[in-house]
Parts: sequence; structure tokens; C-alpha cells
Amino acid sequence: MKRKEINPADAYALLENAIFCYQGEPSGTVAAHDPALDALNYDQCFIRDFISGALIFLIKGKTEIVKNFLIHTLALQKHEKRMDCFEPGPGLMPASYKVIYEDGKEELLGDFGNHAIGRVPPVDSGFWWLFLLRAYVKKTGDMSFAHQPEFQEGIKLILELCLRSRFEMFPTLLVPDGSFMIDRRMGVYGHPLEIQSLFYMALRSARELLRSDNEEDSSYLQAINSRLGSLRYHIREYYWLDLKQLNEIHRFESNQFGENVANKFNIYPRSIPHWVTLWMPDRGGYLAGNLGPGRIDFRFFSLGNLLAVLGSLSSEEESQGIIQLIEERWSDLVGRMPIQIVFPAVENLEWEIVTGSDPKNYPWSYHNGGSWPVLIWPLVAAFQKMGRPELGQKALDLAGDRLIADEWPEYYDGKNGRLIGKEARRYQTWTISGYLLGKMLQENPESLSLMSFDEDPEIQGCPV
Repeated sequence: MKRKEINPADAYALLENAIFCYQGEPSGTVAAHDPALDALNYDQCFIRDFISGALIFLIKGKTEIVKNFLIHTLALQKHEKRMDCFEPGPGLMPASYKVIYEDGKEELLGDFGNHAIGRVPPVDSGFWWLFLLRAYVKKTGDMSFAHQPEFQEGIKLILELCLRSRFEMFPTLLVPDGSFMIDRRMGVYGHPLEIQSLFYMALRSARELLRSDNEEDSSYLQAINSRLGSLRYHIREYYWLDLKQLNEIHRFESNQFGENVANKFNIYPRSIPHWVTLWMPDRGGYLAGNLGPGRIDFRFFSLGNLLAVLGSLSSEEESQGIIQLIEERWSDLVGRMPIQIVFPAVENLEWEIVTGSDPKNYPWSYHNGGSWPVLIWPLVAAFQKMGRPELGQKALDLAGDRLIADEWPEYYDGKNGRLIGKEARRYQTWTISGYLLGKMLQENPESLSLMSFDEDPEIQGCPV
């Protein structure tokens, strides 16, 4: 039986059906509308989930819902300085929020990880918020919106949260497991690529949005410029993996001391997994999933690499290499449903150790090698940016043949994404918006400017 093709108007109607109101105004979208399952926290608006829908609303000129979302999430941001380990620090944005009713009044309730599975705070929420604020300003031309005192304070609080001195010497950001889209234990603690890509785009967004007409603001801009250069150099120099770099790591000497050494992170050659030496193509490469003392995570993390391309965190040559690798390893990464969140899955004893035998992150499921349709939009956007729109159309054709028949599931299982996710919600809002946004980008590539950054020659990298 032939699958029914997606009608964009029907898909957009589903997206609009997910909108909820606060004080009579559209203020966000619920995470999912699966009538077969209890709502749990899927009746809330997650900052990261809303991004693709928000970009659609902006492209369509429906800016009011995005404006309201930015105002309401800013109002939930923490301001108080606390020394209590159970309280979120100033600057933290909620992972999600919902409308509640107390004493006949509407109120917004934010979740900062205090209700989440694993109780992990959302490191990425503030970065996505800055990304969306920049997109809103670019679309509307209303810089005065971002220059309001409360927005300027909110931007500075996020900067203070991530730029202040800590017990580390790297320009990358140290975060715990489960603090971003991969919100369960998956061995991503340390300096995961996805956070570094988001961090870089957030800093570039903040630099565009901050006022520069007083000494205090100038100090923030100076700190941003300094960190941007160091972060970009660090990622390009030490996270990049291709066949040439694998050969260099294979011949590393360990336990080197001093400033001018090749093996700065003391990576042991025997830590190179067997699969990567077989899987790495002769041409192309990617940014490693994580890097720290004595450790490289050689897994390919899709969102971190795609965002590095969109944000120009990776160099032009590296960005082309990432696209080339996806094309060369299309059957592994894209398969029958774009695109696997991470490749390869961890299995057997490694799965037990890395995930703690997590039954949801079973091999080739959910975060452990599952395929996520929401990632279609950064995939298509990256293809557009690097001049390969035909690959974006190929990905959209694969997804469009299935999503409507499968009722818009959150994720797919299996090595090639042929199975609907075992615990996937249907009518997942960011699945709908991820596909729609990818299709809109394919048809209107000029919209790419809302979500991408050109190479900035003024950012000066510095070896550390």
C-alpha cells in the first residue's frame, strides 16, 4: 500500500494545534499530543523543543508567539544568588514551563531540573534562548526589543553563568551527563560537542545583541571576543578527526610533559576504537563527541556537528568534510529516517557501563543510536549552507514518505531507522516542526540567515 504523502498545510495545522496561551496570548507549544499516553511533562513547552516551531512562526511572519515566549521564559530566569545546592544559580533558564491555575489566577511554572528524570539542570536552555532572541531580532529588525533593560540583564546573567572562572583551564564548557538534548546517562559528561557548538552560537548571538554604549557592556563584549577566539581554536585544532588525524593519534607518545608537545591531552593510542579505523572515509571527517584529559569520544554526534557547521565553529574545510562524511556514510547515519543522533550505538558490556544498563537507551534506540526526525532541520540547513541542497531534498524525501503514516513519532529505532521508537510519543511537536522547517528551508534558502552565522575574520584564535 502506497504511503500517503505529507501535506504541509495539514502538518502546519498540527503545529498550530499544539499552541497554548497564557493570559489570552499564544505563548508556546506543548511537547506532544499523543492521545494514547498520559501527558506527564509532554504537556509543557520545552525551550529546546520550541526552537524549530519558533523559527517556522518567524519565517511565516507570526512573530507574536515568539515574542511572548521570549518574554515569559526571561521572566522565569533565576536572578537570586544562592549557596544552596538544591537551588538553581542565577542566569539559569528553565528546561520547560507550563501554565498552572492557583486561586483562580494563571501562573507560569518552570522546571529547572527539579522535576526532570535524573534531576539534571538544563545547560542548553539559555543558549537556545539567545539563539532564538537573535533570530527574532533579525526577522523583525527590532533591536530595541533586545535592548530593553530586562533583556540586557538576562543576557549578562547567562554570560556570567558560563564565562566565570571555574576549576578548569579549557575554553570549552564543563557540563554533567544529561544536561542537554541527550538528557540521560550516555557517557557525555565533560565537554560534549553539542554544548560547545551551542555555547559558541550563544556567544556570537550575545555579541550582536548587547549594547556597547557603556563601560560595563564593553567588558562583557571583551570577554565574549576573548572566549570566542580560544573556543574556536580549541575545537578546530583538537576535536577534528579525519584519517590523517587518526594516523597522528595512532603514533602519539604518551605522558609528555611541557608546553610544546603533540599529545596535549595525553590520549593513549590504544583508546582508538576498532570501528572508527574501519568507518572513517578516505575523504571527510567530523568533530569528536567529547575531549578531556586522557579521553577522546570518537562517536559521531549529529547535532553537535551540524550546529558547528551552522555556527561556523568548524572551519570551511572542516564543514565541507562533515558534509562529505555524512554523504559517504549515508546508510549508517541517515538510513531510512534522518538522522541518527549518535553513531555507533554502545552495546553489550559497554552499554551496561556507559548507560548503567538504561532500558530506554538500549542499543540502536532513543539516544543510543536512535533516529530523530527533529534533526532534519539542522541537517537540511547544513546542506544548504555548504552548497549541497540536493542532499537536503534526499533527506526530506525519505522522511516525507513515512512521518504522516507513522503519526509523527518522536524517534525511530534500529540501525537504519525502520522501526518506530519503542517508547516514542506520537504527534510529537518538534517532529512536526523539524520536518516542516527543513522543507521551508529547502524552498526558501534565504531563511537560513535566521539560524546560521558566517565566518567572522575578526575572531582571533589563540593556541592554548
